[in-house]
Amino acid sequence: MNKNRLVEVKNVSHKYYFKGKAFYALRNINLELFEGEFVCLVGASGSGKSTLLRIITGLQTPTEGQVLYKGSPLKGVNPNATIVFQTFALFPWLTVLENVEIALKARGLPKKVRIPIALELIDRVGLDGFETAYPRELSGGMKQKVGIARAMALEPELLCMDEPFSALDVLSADAIRKEILELWLNGKMPTKTILMVTHNIEEAVFMADRIVVMDKNPGRIIGEVKVDIPHPRDRTSAKFLETVDQVYSILAGELTERLLTLAHSKKTAKVLLPDIEIADLTGLVEHLYKKGKEEDIYKLAEELGVDSEKILNLIEAAELLQFAEIHKTKVKLTPLGEKFAKSGILERKEIFAISVKKLPVFHWLLNILKSSDEKALKIDVVKAALSIEIPENELEKQIEIIIKWGRYAELIAYDDETEVIFLES
Repeated sequence: MNKNRLVEVKNVSHKYYFKGKAFYALRNINLELFEGEFVCLVGASGSGKSTLLRIITGLQTPTEGQVLYKGSPLKGVNPNATIVFQTFALFPWLTVLENVEIALKARGLPKKVRIPIALELIDRVGLDGFETAYPRELSGGMKQKVGIARAMALEPELLCMDEPFSALDVLSADAIRKEILELWLNGKMPTKTILMVTHNIEEAVFMADRIVVMDKNPGRIIGEVKVDIPHPRDRTSAKFLETVDQVYSILAGELTERLLTLAHSKKTAKVLLPDIEIADLTGLVEHLYKKGKEEDIYKLAEELGVDSEKILNLIEAAELLQFAEIHKTKVKLTPLGEKFAKSGILERKEIFAISVKKLPVFHWLLNILKSSDEKALKIDVVKAALSIEIPENELEKQIEIIIKWGRYAELIAYDDETEVIFLES
């Protein structure tokens, strides 16, 4: 690998203020990107991956630290970098050719020069014949190809991609991954380095030379994994599965630390509740019970047909509720988890309620509801109290999760019309 350093992120932190309190989206990030490498950022939602991507490209200025590009401090938007977004970001009133051509127009190229270049790029990504089609006529995968062609038209030294396949169906995503790799490995991309954000660990191992693992609260780098597997990569090979397991191990270790922090904390919301569906959690517990009460994390994701972020959220919920425990890269049911798996609908709700009441946020909420005159509070009062400890961008989601879990446990009820939360009688 070429060791010329392209980007250096030095002691970067990014914080914002909500009601006078500082929250860190990123804290003390140090990262180097070199020419000739494909790097993936992986981690749970809220770990600041997309924020870091915007800071590296100059779309956002960090509150602390600096970004160096080829050794010089980055000031403003980096003209040598571009981003491909997950939402395609095409102009619906422009054709495929015009959507690609507009990037060349921004470079100041005359029409007679930019049209042949745009046509060649469209052909390179496999869309020859669709030049006059509008975005509404294209599949999700084809739209993303247009976005990639437009990004290539800018001839960026650094190509950044923010979860570029997450909006696609499984087959389309897999096809485009392979096509991007083909362009990159064959030198058909006018770029020196690729930095991609993903929450899909298998995707990162399939594509990247190096994986940077991040965690949340605050967003920070917790590890790196070098992927020393030749292309094309076999997803079933022992080396591939070992590398996937290595990344899961880093994330699982950090998850255990966060849960230990919660166990020893008296604060209301020291650790945020994971966003999961109760039915999915039930499915996980039942699956573990059928499998013999213990399974590797990466195997669970494959067996249940979910991505790495979803399986980690489910495991976090299971451990918070004391249904399961993490041992390195394995998940094991607790006796309470076994009881939950074997129980009927009503008994499961009772078990869930007992576990939920032990969580700090529910212990606090139930106490303040009991102490109120009508055993009820306006939801704005609850939000105001929680905003002291929960970042603004997470607050609404946490309220939704609290209401969802509380309703299932039959501990609280919520009237959406009056926006009042009250104890369930």
